Formats: sequence, C-alpha cells, structure tokens
Amino acid sequence: SSSSSSSSSSSSSSSSSSSEEEILCGTASYDTATHLCDTRDSSLYETVRIGSQTWMKQNLNYEYKVDSSTYGNWCYNNSADSCAKYGRLYTWGAAMDSTTTGCGMGKTCAASSRKTQGVCPNGWHLPDSTEWGKLFDAVGGADSAGTKLKSTSGWKNNGNGTDAYGFSALPSGLRDSDGWFGSAGSSAYFWFSSEDNQDYAHMMGMDYIGVRAFQGGYYKVYGFAVRCVKD
Repeated sequence: SSSSSSSSSSSSSSSSSSSEEEILCGTASYDTATHLCDTRDSSLYETVRIGSQTWMKQNLNYEYKVDSSTYGNWCYNNSADSCAKYGRLYTWGAAMDSTTTGCGMGKTCAASSRKTQGVCPNGWHLPDSTEWGKLFDAVGGADSAGTKLKSTSGWKNNGNGTDAYGFSALPSGLRDSDGWFGSAGSSAYFWFSSEDNQDYAHMMGMDYIGVRAFQGGYYKVYGFAVRCVKD
C-alpha cells in the first residue's frame, strides 16, 4: 500500500483551503466518512463504524474475473436484480482472490493466517475469525448478534432484526456445490479469511428464526456473501 504515498503528498496543499471539495465515485459524489468507493467498477458502498472497526454496510457486489471470465461468483439465481439487492455470492477461493493467494478447494492456504485483501477493494480486507469476534463483542456477544445485526426488513416470517448497530445484514442465501441457489429471504452466510482444512473454510451465518450468529466450517466451493472490513 506504500506505493500511493509518493503521488498524494504533492496534492495536499491544494485541498487545505476547503473541505467542501467534491469527491466522485464514477459520476456520483460521496462522503468518505460514510461511504466506500470501489474504484475497480465505481461501485459505492455504505460503511459503518461498530466498536473499533469500520465495516461495509452492504455485501460486496464486485464481479471477480480470471483471464476476463467470471470466476467463482454469482448473482443469486443468476439474476442481476439479486446482485443489486444482495451483492454477489463467492466461493471461498474467489473471496480470497485465489489467483493471487493460491487459496481454494483441496489445499490449505498460508494466506489465511495473515491479513488478506482477497476480493475486497484496496484499503479493505476479508475479515478473519478474530475480527468477526470483535464485531460480536461490540454488539453484546454472538448469542444475540443475529437479532442486532440483521436488517429491519426482508427476512421471511417477520424474522427481521433490530439493526441496532447499522450492519444491516440481508438474507442473501447461498449457492451450493451443485449450482443450486437457496435460502434467500431466510438465511445469510459470510466468509471468513480463516480456514479449517483443505476443504472447509470458516463462515458466519444467521437465519430468520434465530437470535444468534452462528459460526462453523463450510465447503469452500459454496457461494456465500462477503463483507469487507477496513485495514
């Protein structure tokens, strides 16, 4: 990340006269205190400070490609409307940016033992188990984190949350290893950068009937949502 420092130092004097300077993400102006611009595709995301961490308030919707072909990520039911609503679903290999880190199904991955940018925008990274733990601690523990982190609408059978901290988790569902999409409206699953073994990586989930946020290992080839945390 040090490569950007040399170019930015010369411009600091020009902006000191006014903090009203318009910052653009594509053609949209935004506030860097509350939003993140993914410069790769000019997507704008809301962000939220919870405890000592800053999180994306929305699921990542970046189309990860390898050799110009979409790799290991999908819109739910292959519908662009679902991507706009829920973000994309990524295999663990795609979430970890496997072409750079070598991470994926059938191999253990040295990258998961340190901070991994993965598919996240510059300045952000895929959270590990410690960082998810900090989030749960900040909202009063995993036993009630489901209720507090879920959005106030969109969950079936009125299984909505209080969204007490602005995390706004939506029931984005999953894609299984056979290509079946399911659980939208009822469950949310998010990848960690931490793995269990060569076939399983760590994830966090919540569902419409529970108040807890549960953690466990899941097949790396499943498609889950990605939330990034600020470096």
